[in-house]
Amino acid sequence: MDMLLFQLERDGNKPLYDQLYNGIKEAIITKKIAVGEKLPSKRKLADFLNISQTTIEIAYAQLLAEGYIMSKSRVGYFVEEIDELPYIQQDTVIPFNEQPKKKSYKIDFNPGSIDIDAFPFQIWRKYAKELFDEASKKLLLTGEPQGELSLRTEIANYLYQSRGVVCNPEQIVVGSGTEQLLPMILRLFSDDTCFALENPGYPAVHRMFSQHKRKVYPIAVDEEGIIIQELEQTQANVVYITPSHQFPTGAVLSATRRAQALNWATQSSSRYIIEDDYDSEFRYTGKPIPALQALDRNDKVIYMSTFTKSLMPSLRVAYFVLPPQLLATYNDVFNYYSSTVPRFDQHIVANFMHDGHFAKHLNRMRKVYRKKHDKLTSILEKYSSSINITGEQAGMHILLDVKHKLPEKQLQQLAFQAGIGIYPLSDYRLDYIESPQAQFLLGFGGIPVHVIEQSIEQLMDCWGIQKNHPSTTTK
Repeated sequence: MDMLLFQLERDGNKPLYDQLYNGIKEAIITKKIAVGEKLPSKRKLADFLNISQTTIEIAYAQLLAEGYIMSKSRVGYFVEEIDELPYIQQDTVIPFNEQPKKKSYKIDFNPGSIDIDAFPFQIWRKYAKELFDEASKKLLLTGEPQGELSLRTEIANYLYQSRGVVCNPEQIVVGSGTEQLLPMILRLFSDDTCFALENPGYPAVHRMFSQHKRKVYPIAVDEEGIIIQELEQTQANVVYITPSHQFPTGAVLSATRRAQALNWATQSSSRYIIEDDYDSEFRYTGKPIPALQALDRNDKVIYMSTFTKSLMPSLRVAYFVLPPQLLATYNDVFNYYSSTVPRFDQHIVANFMHDGHFAKHLNRMRKVYRKKHDKLTSILEKYSSSINITGEQAGMHILLDVKHKLPEKQLQQLAFQAGIGIYPLSDYRLDYIESPQAQFLLGFGGIPVHVIEQSIEQLMDCWGIQKNHPSTTTK
C-alpha cells in the first residue's frame, strides 16, 4: 500500500501516538485502507513520518487491542474486517453550561435554614468514631431494604411517645429524603390514581407529582388548613397535607377539618391521606398537635417525617409509616430495593436516639428557636400598623402580610438589592397566581438571635416601612 499520509501536529497538546492511532482508525473505518491491506512496518513508517518507532508501536498496539488490525508473526500488521461502523471520535469542544450560582445574602430569611451553631458535634463525633471501627465491619455490606431495624425501632418508639403514632418497625421505610420517598409512595397506587395537594404548598412536591405524570388537584388553604369541601368535589383518591403546621401558611388543621379528612378517606377503599409532619417538634403556643395518624382508626393515613429540621438537612434521612394493608403492595413493588441511606449514618442516628441524646437535643433546640421566635415577633410588633403576622404558633418561619402600595415581586427585588433574601408566598402557589396582598415567608431558624432586630430593621427600611407611631395600639 502507499505510505500512510497523516498531518501530525508536533507542537500540539495531543501526543503523536494518539494522533497516529486516530488517523489510522478513521482511515480503516471510512474504508480509505481496505480490509486485509498490510500496514507499513514500524521502521519504514517511523522513517517516513520522522518519528520514533516507539510512537508507531504504541499506536499499532492500541489498534490491535481494539480489533482494527491483526498481527501475523514475522509478516506484519493487516487491516481487520469490521462488522459495524464504530463511532468516530471527533475532536469537538463540549460546551460548558455553567450552573446558576445560588444567591447569597447578608441577611437570609430562608424558611429551610436551621441553627447550625447549636448542633452537638462532640456527641455526634463520639458515636461516629465508635462505629467506624473493625468491630462494625459488617456495616460495609448491604443492609435491610427498609432501613436498619435498630433505627426503625427507635423511630417507632419516638413517634409513639412524641406524636401518638402507633406503628411497629415493619411498617417503617427509611430513605434519603422526601424527594426519594414520595415517588416510592406514588408507585403504591395505580397510574390512574388522582391526587390532591394543598395550595399553596411545597413546590418540590408538586414537581414530583408532575414528573411522574400524576393528575393533581390544587386545594385551597385558609386559616383552618386545607378546605375539605373543595377536596370532596374532586376525583382525588389520595391527598397530601401538612396538618400540624401547613407549609407555607403555618395554619393548623382544625379539629373539625381533621375529622372531615378522615371521614373522606373512609368513604372508599382506594382513598388515603399522606401526612407530612415535617416540623412538628417545634411548637410555641399551646399543647403539641397530635398527628393525624394518631387519630386514624381505619388505617387510612401514610405518615411521613424527616430529620431535616430536627438534626440537619444534609443528613438526608427521612421515613414513612405505611398502613398494614399497603405493606404487601410495598413488598411486591420494591422487592429488589436497597436502602439509599448509608448504614453507618443510620446506626449513628439510632444510637443517638437510643441513648436519649435526640430528646435532649430537641428540648435544647426548642428553647433556641422559641427565643428566636419570641424575639422576631416582638420586633415585628413595632411595625404592626403596616404588617401582620400569621402561622407563628410553630415551626421555624412565619407568614408576613405587608400593607404596601408595591406588589410582592417589587418588594422582593428591593430586598434583594439591599442584600436580603426573602421569599414571596406566590412562589409556593401551584397555580402561580400572585396574590394582591404582599405576603412573605420569614424564616428565622438560621439567623442568630442577636442580629434578628437589625435584620428586621434593615428589611423594613428597604421597604420604607416605619415603626408604629407612639400613639398606635399594638396587637
